[in-house]
Amino acid sequence: MCRLAAITSDKYFSPMENILALETMKEGHDGSGLGLTLKDLGGEFEEFKGFPIMSGICSKEGIGVLDEFMDKHGFKIKHVWTPKIKKVKGVISRDYYFARAYDYPEHYKNKSIQEKEDILMNTRLALRKLGEPDESIFVFSFYPDVITIKEVGDPLQLAEFFSLDKDGIRAKIVFAQGRQNTNYAIYLYACHPFFIQGYCSMTNGENTAFVPIKEFLMSRGFPGYIGYNSDSEVFTHILHYSVSRLNFPLHYYKDVITPLKPTEIEQRKDKEALNLMKQSLRPLCIDGPNMIIGFTPDGACFMVHDSKKLRPGVVGGIKGKYALMSEECGLDRAIPKRDKDKDIFPMKYDMVVIAPQAKEIKVWNQLQG
Repeated sequence: MCRLAAITSDKYFSPMENILALETMKEGHDGSGLGLTLKDLGGEFEEFKGFPIMSGICSKEGIGVLDEFMDKHGFKIKHVWTPKIKKVKGVISRDYYFARAYDYPEHYKNKSIQEKEDILMNTRLALRKLGEPDESIFVFSFYPDVITIKEVGDPLQLAEFFSLDKDGIRAKIVFAQGRQNTNYAIYLYACHPFFIQGYCSMTNGENTAFVPIKEFLMSRGFPGYIGYNSDSEVFTHILHYSVSRLNFPLHYYKDVITPLKPTEIEQRKDKEALNLMKQSLRPLCIDGPNMIIGFTPDGACFMVHDSKKLRPGVVGGIKGKYALMSEECGLDRAIPKRDKDKDIFPMKYDMVVIAPQAKEIKVWNQLQG
């Protein structure tokens, strides 16, 4: 299993809070990898909210290829962040870690949001294709107000390696995953969280329905539905497909991945829509065991489980700061001063949704609609 630590707040905070929460849950991950996704950035990136940020890793040769590609396509650098690397035993350093804010190409500055999102995704995919054969370029995300950091090793050691305890990097939403190396070789593109066009998710569990889900998504003709070095990446793409491509309300994500039984659907006011969804999107049904934490472009965060409910998850906090964790001890570390009686342990029909800016928390029950 892996361990997940997500925090959403109305104030900027350090990703160290997530990493320390992961440390309390260490029995659930073996320290083989860390993935971090930060959204709604503060610190030195606060003034660059409208500019896309590219996050990744390059070799000495790869950074030259990346620079040439970006310059050729009209992207100009506005700001560069590189972590202050510290030598840490057991962590093998790569040549160049970065998060770069770019200005859009001149002919894209007045385009629609959708057109901008498409050019950013296609740029990321093109760079991935260039760098993947020799691992000279890794690009994890390219999107405004988002940074993604991934590396192989123990989360606490990697925090020291990247000097995150001393760096001023901050955000209002931070997702962190401590990986347990199970089904796949340790490979950076297989490390959670996964991100596509403003949608992000990370998962603890095993996706036994991976192949039919992957095949269905790849048949949609959308260029971003590729990769799948991890069986959990499809959960992010289902989220994107449901909410962005099909324009479903967020709570229908739960109905897509864990459809109700016919007798249960009959109790819902929107039963006609649910029956159509179940018939047409049947290949996207998950078979667990999975616990999924995600966020959407507007900053809403959520937690859902599959119907088996065999992976732990808890949500709690105070107005203005909530945490979504694999275990209660992680929540205790992140937000110790809270009313624990209000902690939520979502069951198989529940979807816990935290509003943007951590304003409120609601539980949507699938049976009640």
